[in-house]
Amino acid sequence: MTARTQHRATAACADRERHHDMVPVGHRGSHEDSHEDRGTTAMNGDASGASAEEYWDTRYSANDRIWSGKPNALLIREVSELSPGRALDLGCGEGADAIWLAQRGWHVTAVDVSRIALARAAEHARQEGVADRIDWQWHDLTESFPAGAFDLVSAHFLHSEIDLPRERILRTAAASLSAGGVLLIVGHVGCPSWETGHHPDIHFPTPEEVLTSLDLPPAEWELLLSGEHERRVTGPDGQPATRTDNLLKLRRRPDDNSPDDNGPDDNGPDDSRPDDSAPTSSDGE
Repeated sequence: MTARTQHRATAACADRERHHDMVPVGHRGSHEDSHEDRGTTAMNGDASGASAEEYWDTRYSANDRIWSGKPNALLIREVSELSPGRALDLGCGEGADAIWLAQRGWHVTAVDVSRIALARAAEHARQEGVADRIDWQWHDLTESFPAGAFDLVSAHFLHSEIDLPRERILRTAAASLSAGGVLLIVGHVGCPSWETGHHPDIHFPTPEEVLTSLDLPPAEWELLLSGEHERRVTGPDGQPATRTDNLLKLRRRPDDNSPDDNGPDDNGPDDSRPDDSAPTSSDGE
């Protein structure tokens, strides 16, 4: 299977949920349903020939808003206790995650390939009174990446129907972290329960596969959490359902002389957290 075919099939599974998993205003894309699902005619169309910017601008322009405006539940759960610093939000969509971070004291660089999404996000931030804490940047992550060092990098549902070198982007994201910084990667485990068409060629990487693909030096990185998270969603016909996402949380080990503000109190990864399902109103793919 080609990379294009895999991304297209993955998006097909994700998007039907995004459109129905929130308040009936449409939905968000690769990051907000998030990540985590940004339907529209373009959603099911052939993306061949379109640039990433053209594709996502077409999808965003089909509705006044396509996401619920609420931050991803796993972001809230995993970041609430971290000390604020500089954060990078990859695939920020309409900005719910970035705004939530800014409201909690973070200085955020928020990135998306859609200028329409970025304009909406900036207006939302202005309305929320945090415009001065967020730097909205346009990037096609296949070609460019924001400059700087960050204390948190969040990549929620970084999937696309357009070819996306996800592994390379995530390795670049890891390299952008300061000593002591946290990398949070969230993705789908599989298609939603109401998806009747089976796609045997789709592969959603496990946290272990994502970790392997990052190829991080063990001496420089600490695994904080690797596991699955079940959340409640609403299907396309209004039926209640659940969907499982996976997450990987890593910390770049601090330098000997740097403060360790964001480190855990234990000496190993936490695989035994309770399954606190996210509410249906959260943005998630």
